Amino acid sequence: MSKIEQLQATLTEKNLDAAYISDPMSIGYLTGFFEDPIERVMALLVFPDAEPFLFTPALEVEAAKGTGWSHPVYGYLDHEDPYALIAKHVRAQVTNPVNWGIEQSHLTVQRLRGLKGQFPNAKFTTDLTPTIERLRLIKSDDEIAKLNEAGKWADFMLEEGFKNLQLGRSEQEVAANLEFALKKHGIMHTSFDTLVQAGAHAAEPHGATSQNPIENNELVLFDLGCIVDGYCSDVSRTVAIGELNEKQQDIYNVCLEAQLAAQDAAKPGITAEELDRVARDVITKAGYGEYFIHRLGHGLGMSDHEFPSIMEGNQLVLEPGMCFSIEPGIYIPGVAGVRIEDCVHITADGCEPFTHTSKELKAFNLA
Repeated sequence: MSKIEQLQATLTEKNLDAAYISDPMSIGYLTGFFEDPIERVMALLVFPDAEPFLFTPALEVEAAKGTGWSHPVYGYLDHEDPYALIAKHVRAQVTNPVNWGIEQSHLTVQRLRGLKGQFPNAKFTTDLTPTIERLRLIKSDDEIAKLNEAGKWADFMLEEGFKNLQLGRSEQEVAANLEFALKKHGIMHTSFDTLVQAGAHAAEPHGATSQNPIENNELVLFDLGCIVDGYCSDVSRTVAIGELNEKQQDIYNVCLEAQLAAQDAAKPGITAEELDRVARDVITKAGYGEYFIHRLGHGLGMSDHEFPSIMEGNQLVLEPGMCFSIEPGIYIPGVAGVRIEDCVHITADGCEPFTHTSKELKAFNLA
């Protein structure tokens, strides 16, 4: 059963007349066509017993047809009312669609009003976000292969980043150089903005790469990834410049112990919450619990952050094919930050990482 057919079966089960899929990532997953429409309207319309269609800006129509999508693609010009055109094409398939499924996590209020204006008697109350998340949750062998390839290039990015470490060189220059090396190999997009943080700056988990210089006797955190054939990689490593003090060394050792323990525990049958607790217990027992301030991990696939969250309160039981990060961190303001991360996929009896750069502490003695 194809992905579209699985969604159609859900529509039948939920007694829905139509589905309006608006998230470009969901559209890409279901159709093979991925494009960011920016401010324009793009949607996938799916029906339980009628042919689905793609609706895109006019300038994307030919690209959509070229992806192998075998159903109709309709476009609109900038001066046209997209919702009126969508309504015309919908009614050619379903005369009076009343019960609609939408992605509540994506569809804006303004665009929902546009749809309601064309279908005033319809109900747009069924959220299909969980359905699509579940479809994307278990990766196929082909998806795993693409994630492995993306992971290989993330390892390359780390290697290039390490080569570019120099005293006085800014975090931004290190990040720019490693991205340039990647692009020379034809990999043009990173999964997210490359993060390089030196010293106490790394204690800000989402602090942006800056002009902060690389200095001796500190830790440098790398968090990076790239997109290969539509699938993402995501990896973090922390390395030493010069000699570390006892506190810096201890933070690293504890974080590494937590990451290795969680990666060893990741297997079918354990819950997301239990896996989070494995790493959190290690860090808490070492006295750093208050400095581990985020979930253990997030899903990975066509998006660098997707369902599921590996965190307290999530009772999801892990199954083969699920893919997510394992990334404990310790962030002590004004002192240092350490994060060590591999993304993995659950196998029949454990897990396998997509990245393979050593996690033993690398020390660089820079002149």
